[in-house]
Amino acid sequence: MDQDGVAPEGPLGLGERSLQRMGQEWVFDWLVSETGRVYHFTDDGRGPLPRSVKSHAMISKHLGRQAMRMERIAREEESVGHHMTALEYYFSAAATFAGAQHVVFSVNDEKRFLHGRSIDCYDAVRRLSPNRIEHLTIETPIGPVHANLHLRASQEPLPCVFYIPGCDMTKEMYPHPLMNHSLLRGFHLLSFDGPGMGESNVAGTHLTVANFEQAVSATLDVLSARPEIDADQWLLYGQGFGSYWGMRVLAVEPRFRAAALTGASWVDLGYLMEWDSPRYKRLFRHLMRAPSESVLDTWVREMDPRSLFDRVATPTLLMAGEYDPRAPLEVLESAFRHLEGTAELWIFADRRHLFSVRQGHGPEWNGDVHLLATDWLKDRLGGPEWKPGSTRVLEPGGSGPYGVEPRSLRWFDE
Repeated sequence: MDQDGVAPEGPLGLGERSLQRMGQEWVFDWLVSETGRVYHFTDDGRGPLPRSVKSHAMISKHLGRQAMRMERIAREEESVGHHMTALEYYFSAAATFAGAQHVVFSVNDEKRFLHGRSIDCYDAVRRLSPNRIEHLTIETPIGPVHANLHLRASQEPLPCVFYIPGCDMTKEMYPHPLMNHSLLRGFHLLSFDGPGMGESNVAGTHLTVANFEQAVSATLDVLSARPEIDADQWLLYGQGFGSYWGMRVLAVEPRFRAAALTGASWVDLGYLMEWDSPRYKRLFRHLMRAPSESVLDTWVREMDPRSLFDRVATPTLLMAGEYDPRAPLEVLESAFRHLEGTAELWIFADRRHLFSVRQGHGPEWNGDVHLLATDWLKDRLGGPEWKPGSTRVLEPGGSGPYGVEPRSLRWFDE
C-alpha cells in the first residue's frame, strides 16, 4: 500500500490488471510511440513526447530528463544575468516536470521527485517574473488546496479570473508568465490545483464526487477578502476537463459574473471513461484513490453532470470541437438545450478535443482559445449586449466567432 492506503500500480505504472481497459495496453503503447501523445491521437502533427519514448511507462523518465536539461540551461542563463531567458527555460522545465509526474499513478518517490522539481522551477519563475505571482495554500473543509495567484499592478480592486486547468494539467502550466491573457485585459488570474490535481493531489487532498466545487467556494471566501480583488467581479474559465468541474461549480456558486468553458467534458463522463484514451480511467482511479473499478464506476455515475444543468444561471460561453470524442455532436446539442437560456455554444468544425481558428499546427495551437475566452469574459463585464441561446459554427479557414451568424450545428442544414 502507498501512503494513501491504495495499492500502487507498480514501478512502471502498470501493475496488476485492475481495470478492464488495461487490456488495451499493448495498442496504447504503440500509439504513444507512433504519435508522441497519450491522448488526442488524431490531431495534426506529432505530440510533445520525445521520440525516445516507446511506451507509456517510459514517459516519466524521458520527459524528466528533458526537463532537467531545461532547468540546467535556465540556471546557466541566470548565472550570466539573462533573467528573461532564464525565466522562459524555468517555465518550460516546470511544465515538463509537471507532465512527467502526471503519468505516475502513485504518490511514490518518483512522483514526489518530479513534482517537487516542477514546484522548484516555478518558484524561480515567480522570482524572475515582472508580474507578481503568489503561491497559495488555502485551508478548506475538505483539506488544503493550492493555487498560483497572478496579480496585475493596480491601485484599485480588479476582477479576477478563476482558472480551472484540465485533468492533464497543473497550475504551473498556464498562464505563460510573459503572456498572461488575463493580466493583459485588466484582470488578476488564479490558477487552481483543486482536489486530485497537481500539488493538492501530491499533498493528499484527493478528488471525491462533489468536493471540487466545495474547494472552489472555500477559495472564493478566502480570496474575496483580499484588497486587490473585486469580490463582485469573479470570472470563471475552465479548460478541457476543467469545463466539467466548471459546470459543477456554476451549479452551486452564484458569485461568478460569467464563465467560459472550453471542451465537451461537461456533457457526459461515460465517453471520457470508455471511448477516449484508456489512460483516463487509470488517471481518475488515481485522482479519486478508488479501491476498485466497480467503486470508480459507481463514483463516476454519481458525478453525472446532466442533473446540474437546470441549476446553472451564470452567463456562459461553451466551446467544443465538432468531433470531440468526449461528446458526439447530437449529445452535445441535446445537453445545450438545457442551458440555452443562459449560454451560447461555439462549435469548431472538423476539430476534436483540441480546436482553434487557425489551420496550422505549431506552438500556438489551441492558444487562441485563451484569447477568445478571456475577451468573451471581459465583454460580459460591460461590453456589447449579449443574448443567450445562439450556436455558431467556425469552419476551418473561415471567419472567427464574430464574423459568422448563428446557425444550425448540422452541416447538412446549411
